[in-house]
Amino acid sequence: MSYKVRFWDIRERPDRRKGFEVRWTVNGHEKSESFLTKGLAESRRSKLMTAARDGEPFDQESGLPASEVRAARQQKTWYSLAHDYMDQRWTRTPGNTRRTLADALATVTPAFVRSGRAYTDPRVLRRALYSWGFNKNAWSTDPPDEWRDALTWLERHSLPVSELMEPDVLRRGLDILSLKLDGNPAAPKTIKRKKAAVNEVFSVAVERGYFVQNPMAGLRWTPPGHVDEVDPDCVPNPHQVARLLAAVGSQKGRGPHLEAFFGCMYYAAMRPAEVIHLKFSQCMLPTTGWGLLNLKGGVVIAGKGWSNDGSVHEVHSLKRRAANATRPVPIPPDFVAILRAHVHRFGVAGDGRIFRNAAGGYVDAGAYGITWARARAAALTVDEQVLRLAKRPYDLRHAGISFWLASGVDPAECARRAGQSIQVMFSYYAKFLAGAQDYANGRIEESMRRWADTEEATDRDTQGIRPGNAPEQLVRGGIPVGEIGRIPGTAPRRR
Repeated sequence: MSYKVRFWDIRERPDRRKGFEVRWTVNGHEKSESFLTKGLAESRRSKLMTAARDGEPFDQESGLPASEVRAARQQKTWYSLAHDYMDQRWTRTPGNTRRTLADALATVTPAFVRSGRAYTDPRVLRRALYSWGFNKNAWSTDPPDEWRDALTWLERHSLPVSELMEPDVLRRGLDILSLKLDGNPAAPKTIKRKKAAVNEVFSVAVERGYFVQNPMAGLRWTPPGHVDEVDPDCVPNPHQVARLLAAVGSQKGRGPHLEAFFGCMYYAAMRPAEVIHLKFSQCMLPTTGWGLLNLKGGVVIAGKGWSNDGSVHEVHSLKRRAANATRPVPIPPDFVAILRAHVHRFGVAGDGRIFRNAAGGYVDAGAYGITWARARAAALTVDEQVLRLAKRPYDLRHAGISFWLASGVDPAECARRAGQSIQVMFSYYAKFLAGAQDYANGRIEESMRRWADTEEATDRDTQGIRPGNAPEQLVRGGIPVGEIGRIPGTAPRRR
């Protein structure tokens, strides 16, 4: 865009059918439009000059005022906008994130169609969008006929960008994000993740001039009510964790190999992806005392259709950290002994990984999930299972963090060890922080009492009065002589 716009007089071209030409320059680049009559040409020139006088910038490529460029772009459909977004974002996005974005856009796109329109088979349309429409790896081949028919229908009925500024249209899309395919409410984290993906598409559209501002900014829409914190009923205490880890070790097959795997999630509050990636070179395991795990990344399942090289797994940096970032996490002596015993018994993989499957590859989430379910059934009582205690292996991470907080560890240090922001720590572990705050309050009260006692003793020493040996002449009826006759709240009279 440029504000350097200059206009020339209308030029008459008798040799052409449209013989009246409006000419102007934008930052030195010449532009022109031709008209049948001089009146039409003068009207067009006047309109362009008015836009320039009103302070509108002009697009150097098309030569048009910003308002006209925006109006032309708003004829673009939501599906085309989302499709272009995935194309532009693809090369700088990990496979797992690509899959997440495609899932969000495939969910909301069927809602952004003309009023009263709905595809005959919603599941086919969603599959076509997820597996082909928003998957750049699939664009090199033609979609199946069933998917092509669904996408052709969508291209005809997808809403133009201009209609996406209507609040009711946006709310309709966000309401769809709140539901699963079966119509049941989606998990709060899922809603939040999908809404963020849709919001990012709109933000990029603002940068490209489709909107003056993000239509979702200021939109009044409230997701289904939820409590955005960890449920204490799901978090096992240290005794329950010990029972669960022992039950894992007693399982046949992969059980003994996974006991230390789950121990990392509890004693170091590691995410599963970080445990899978853990290498022996990252571990400091002394024979006595505390050890240290220097975490450097994680392994996630991206899927063959979403990765660059067709592999199932991708190695990432630490979550929301720079590529070379590390996170040192101290581990207690008991767990140091467990890890040392694990390495002594099972060795390490060819690349130094501590945990691996039978073939030497990455540990699969489905495999360790089965082992955990069996251990949970063996270790927990019926009542504990009904409470959904430690229902997922990830609950071990919650248990480790909550135990740190309950032990009085500074929340900022807990957040650092867990690889979270302090805001997330206070949000997700509010109930456990309440216990830590009570402990801290007690410590503060105790310190205040000690200081109060010290100050009182100092005052007595200053006045020459010590407990048990105050001169009788200075005290009468338990009241210091100097205070007799004094009105409360007033200073003693001078003599």
